[in-house]
Amino acid sequence: MYGLIWRVLPGPWASKFIMAVGLLAGAAVLLWLFAFPAISPHMPFNDGAVDIEGAGGSGEGGGEGAVEGTGTGEEGSSGEPE
Repeated sequence: MYGLIWRVLPGPWASKFIMAVGLLAGAAVLLWLFAFPAISPHMPFNDGAVDIEGAGGSGEGGGEGAVEGTGTGEEGSSGEPE
C-alpha cells in the first residue's frame, strides 16, 4: 500500500518525501478533528468502575458519608455555616 503511494507521487525523492509527510499530516488532522470526536461517545474510556450515589455534584449535600458539621466552631447560633 505504502509502496503504491510512493510510486504514484510525482517528482524526485525529496518532493515525494515532503508530499508523503503532508499526506500523513492531513490524514492525522482529519482523524483528530472528525473521526475521533464522532466515535468518542461510543468508547468505554469514561466509564467509571465505581458508582457512588450522589457523587454527581447535584448540590444536595453529597451522598452517604457526607459530613454535615465539622465542629470547627465556625457555625453561627443556628448551626449553619456563616
